[in-house]
Amino acid sequence: MPHRDVPLHVDAVGRDHKFGQILRKACCGLDNKCSVYPLTFDKNENMAAKKKSVAMHTNYLSACSFTNSDMQILTASGDGTCALWDVESGQLLQSFHGHGADVLCLDLAPSETGNTFVSGGCDKKAMVWDMRSGQCVQAFETHESDINSVRYYPSGDAFASGSDDATCRLYDLRADREVAIYSKESIIFGASSVDFSLSGRLLFAGYNDYTINVWDVLKGSRVSILFGHENRVSTLRVSPDGTAFCSGSWDHTLRVWA
Repeated sequence: MPHRDVPLHVDAVGRDHKFGQILRKACCGLDNKCSVYPLTFDKNENMAAKKKSVAMHTNYLSACSFTNSDMQILTASGDGTCALWDVESGQLLQSFHGHGADVLCLDLAPSETGNTFVSGGCDKKAMVWDMRSGQCVQAFETHESDINSVRYYPSGDAFASGSDDATCRLYDLRADREVAIYSKESIIFGASSVDFSLSGRLLFAGYNDYTINVWDVLKGSRVSILFGHENRVSTLRVSPDGTAFCSGSWDHTLRVWA
């Protein structure tokens, strides 16, 4: 498969979106910007020259994600806010104020018609937002330290979070409460990234002790622990078909698990 190397200012990478034969990648980082790159497999194209700055915050950007409309992008920032931007014009469409500290993560609701997203931050809060009104519609404050990762359950009725308090937690949006804690006394390092299996039965969580733990969502028990990385796991994501997942680490490697 052909590949392209593009110099990025990247601290976080958003989802890919395909427009005809063009793939767009959004990335963000410590320069307070979110940029979009049109990626092609033509080696004669200068991708870096086509970089387009879409969003500007007053502090670093920690996360970004295209919305279901493809023409808008959500960002989370160390300035304590999230924001919705128009990709083409770069115009700020909506800002989301409510976190009391750096916002570290966000995830868009999986429904095609969904207009909500969840965010987590250094204020130990997980907040659910209405993108149309800019208002927080639900907030959860049960973690004891920074929330590094949030991910919606496949049905969109719940979400999981991973925190520096060494726990992952499950929140039921219909019941408006925490319904499960995934932890063990032997786990003393923070959880940096979480994602669900395609069925929602398993929760994969990367930790700062270089491991990936696999949790049974219903039973609350750990079913497996995966070793391989040589530094903290910074991100992971399950493949769209659910047959594998990929993890990224501070050891400068990506690993695919199946």
